[in-house]
Amino acid sequence: MADSVPVRCPTCRRENAFTPPTFPCACGAPLTLPVLRGGVPVEIHHRTWQASWVEVRCEVCGRQDEWPAPESGCACGTVVRVPVAPAPTQPPPNFPSFGPAAPKPAPAPAAETPRAVLRPAFRPVTIRTARDCVTAAEQYLKWLGYADVARTQERTASGVDLRGTGVVAQVDPTTRATPLREIECVWLNGLNDSAIAVFFSLAGYARDARSRADELHIPLFVMDLTGTPQPVNDPADELIKYGAAGR
Repeated sequence: MADSVPVRCPTCRRENAFTPPTFPCACGAPLTLPVLRGGVPVEIHHRTWQASWVEVRCEVCGRQDEWPAPESGCACGTVVRVPVAPAPTQPPPNFPSFGPAAPKPAPAPAAETPRAVLRPAFRPVTIRTARDCVTAAEQYLKWLGYADVARTQERTASGVDLRGTGVVAQVDPTTRATPLREIECVWLNGLNDSAIAVFFSLAGYARDARSRADELHIPLFVMDLTGTPQPVNDPADELIKYGAAGR
């Protein structure tokens, strides 16, 4: 668990202990947001999507991604955005180095390759209504091995339609291409539940949504009116091949 840091409220001047959040990097390593010690927190008056994300580089694999900006609430009701240390810039190719070269790390042991799953043919659910889209996605996830997946009682503001052990899924039954925001929302829900996030869309995906899903390794499926989801990216192909046991 990350060490807590003091954050002073700009309204009442009270000092609160704040523990930086930790997220799983795509490489599997835990990534704790590097809160800037001594930085000045900024009170949040109006939220914007762009200001809600920060760029942080993973110290293990060097990958730089956007993560939810850390926020801290005070007892007086003030909510502040906690500043994060800027991601270090990578040296350009052939950058001269001085002193002895650092020893190369030992190669990591090869992970065991999951085995492809053999399963009977999927029985589709004909889509006539938006509710049929969710039903088809639910049956498809069960076919993939998520036996306890079920429809949520009420669709929350987050938009999650289906939950099961190790999986959350969102279904877009509209006739417009699924936008980027929907992809990032289901990804955040997956992080909160420590589960894989999956998306099903009836009309396909916007270009930036598709690109972001590839970066976050989110399986994307597009559905036709026969109710048979079709994979549209590599993570979806992997999910079909290995099923729930391979995640």
